[in-house]
Amino acid sequence: MEEELVLCDTNVFIHFFNGNEETINIFKKLGDRRILIPSVTVMELYQGMGNKAELSSMKKKIKNYSVLHFTSDVSILAIGYINRYSLSHNLQIPDAIIAASAVTFQLPLFTYNLKDFRFIPKIKLYEP
Repeated sequence: MEEELVLCDTNVFIHFFNGNEETINIFKKLGDRRILIPSVTVMELYQGMGNKAELSSMKKKIKNYSVLHFTSDVSILAIGYINRYSLSHNLQIPDAIIAASAVTFQLPLFTYNLKDFRFIPKIKLYEP
């Protein structure tokens, strides 16, 4: 039986790249092949870099992970999430896309910001 893929939120990668021991151990347990990085997370990580050297370093760090690109189905669902939850739960666009990706592709989402996602119907949150 093939092991389940896990979609990881931006904050998880930030913890990992900053050397958080707990996250490093979870990533080791999962293995690089099971970890998916949403394309919007790639964008957020690139945008957070302060210069070309940092950007180059980040590109090297994320090249080990498969990028999950969002589709039109994900986009439509994310728009619905923004419509329903941006005012009531302060749902942000990147989180809506990540949540919609997890639901559309039926992937567990690993996040440290549970409050940003637990109200999303049908979302499965990864518990290490």
